Amino acid sequence: MLARLHSVTLEGIEGVICEVEVDVARGGFEKTLIVGLPDAAVKESSERVKSAIINSGYKYPKTQSVVNLAPADIKKEGPAFDLSIALGMLIGTGVFTGIALKDYVIIGELALDGRVRKVNGILSMAMTAKANGFKGIVVPLDNAAEAAVVRDIEVYGVGSLAQAVGFLGGQLPLETTTIDIDKIFNVESCYDVDFSDVKGQESVKRALTVAAAGGHNILMIGPPGAGKTMLAQRLATILPPLTLAESLETTRIYSSVGLLGKGKALLATRPVRTPHHTASGPALIGGGTNAKPGELSLAHHGILFLDEFTEFPRHVLEMIRQPLEDGTITVSRAKRSCLYPADFVLIGSCNPCPCGFYGSDSRRCKCAPGQIERYISKISGPLIDRIDIHIDVPAISFSKLRSESSQMDSATIRADVIKARAVQTHRFGDGRIMTNARMSHKQVRKFCELDRPSEMMLKQAMTEFGLSARAHDKICKLARTIADLTDSENITPEHIAEAISYRKLDRKL
Repeated sequence: MLARLHSVTLEGIEGVICEVEVDVARGGFEKTLIVGLPDAAVKESSERVKSAIINSGYKYPKTQSVVNLAPADIKKEGPAFDLSIALGMLIGTGVFTGIALKDYVIIGELALDGRVRKVNGILSMAMTAKANGFKGIVVPLDNAAEAAVVRDIEVYGVGSLAQAVGFLGGQLPLETTTIDIDKIFNVESCYDVDFSDVKGQESVKRALTVAAAGGHNILMIGPPGAGKTMLAQRLATILPPLTLAESLETTRIYSSVGLLGKGKALLATRPVRTPHHTASGPALIGGGTNAKPGELSLAHHGILFLDEFTEFPRHVLEMIRQPLEDGTITVSRAKRSCLYPADFVLIGSCNPCPCGFYGSDSRRCKCAPGQIERYISKISGPLIDRIDIHIDVPAISFSKLRSESSQMDSATIRADVIKARAVQTHRFGDGRIMTNARMSHKQVRKFCELDRPSEMMLKQAMTEFGLSARAHDKICKLARTIADLTDSENITPEHIAEAISYRKLDRKL
């Protein structure tokens, strides 16, 4: 007897509807054959399905069975097909008719005792089911809240194979799973850190405010213990709150690799990723045998903090140049390619020299000029060009460290950032570009018009420092953001001067 069900497989983070055809023959030896380009986890499902069916109190067919996963030219990965295959087997042996199955997508991994275990990528799968017009989706109980984030599709969580049979056979009614998205954002959108924790460093706080307001990348250079990491960890607290659309985009990336966290349905705060400097290229970019998102994609709509920037292998740093420009990553393999989103704010931090104290007033630098030059040159010119802001982070004096004076908190700074972002949203309008940092060259010429004094100041900086065309555009974008923060319609020489001051490393190259 032939049974047809529907499930979903993932290509990268995108879901693809798969038809699961199960044909239970009337004769032959007991054998289950799975075809349709399955990986090892899918092939092994036959043994899990057999034990789950028997231990759930049903009879396993003692005849030949064929399971076809269509379309056959897409590789099927992971254990998410277990539940649909088991239900197909039971329909094939006449346990229930499964008339309602055509309206549902079935997803779940089976334990040997018949329990339904959670799987990765449920959010993308639920979004795919909705986009393809299905009435509902049957998922593991532990994944139900995550799937319920998707509106206008019924979500049913099941804890066992028997429960799934009872529901789909019409004997066991189940309540649909619903969640309160507003409540999630209200409860979970708080941060444990605040800018008021940071003593002094007013110039760096100003640079970080500009970075947050315009979505600009930033590199902080200073001695050990100056507070670079502390400042970087607090940048997320002054970025605008995540919108639901941004949260869905980011959550589905985390869901696809199993990093969402137990009991979490949505990410309510912007992600902050801090990979170690020993991380490989594929760990940052994504890929591998079974292509998965990397750290750049996990930082989507958030922050990628690369501490000890100069300690990363140069070839690894060069890999992030294209994502910094495009906001996406294309991972190509022999049989397929995957497109991952990677729109983030990059924060790098490094010491000014190998010993860390070049230019410090408190300790003498022991490095030779050649050592310092080689150390900074680990960051290539093209990569420096793509980082909008280079800022010194000086050591904190004892008096400032022990000062009891109040510091500006994150909420106050965030209000200024949100106001500047609103100006940018109104400026660009179409929704494809949200921040000044993402402006094209054509848009720079349109939205960053300079008066005569500003143009002469920029020309002088270009000539003296030998700046590139990309650095020219970066300065204009920064000046536009600084003007937005001051609620100025026009860019003035003061805005240009501040923007030029943020191009520290251009003056050393």
